[in-house]
Amino acid sequence: MWYAIISEDVANSLPLRKIHRPAHLARLEALAAAGRLLIAGPHPAIDSTEPGDAGFSGSLVVADFDGLAAAEQWASEDPYKLNGIYAKVTVKPYLKVLP
Repeated sequence: MWYAIISEDVANSLPLRKIHRPAHLARLEALAAAGRLLIAGPHPAIDSTEPGDAGFSGSLVVADFDGLAAAEQWASEDPYKLNGIYAKVTVKPYLKVLP
């Protein structure tokens, strides 16, 4: 089943994001390679595709897991969570309707 992992950043997270981005992306790339990633990306802190120094306010990942507990476990091991970038992480079941 699909699960939405909705994460909210701490204030001024950009410097930490830059440090831990390679490890964060590696986990997402592994999900994609396994055919389990629907979508992933950050929420810009401003209304722009290039937020620059404004950085990001959080992230969204929608991926396939064996259950809610597995999705929560995966989310808890994200480098952004482990290194204090995410202040809050919510994991919810997600039903893909369109397209």
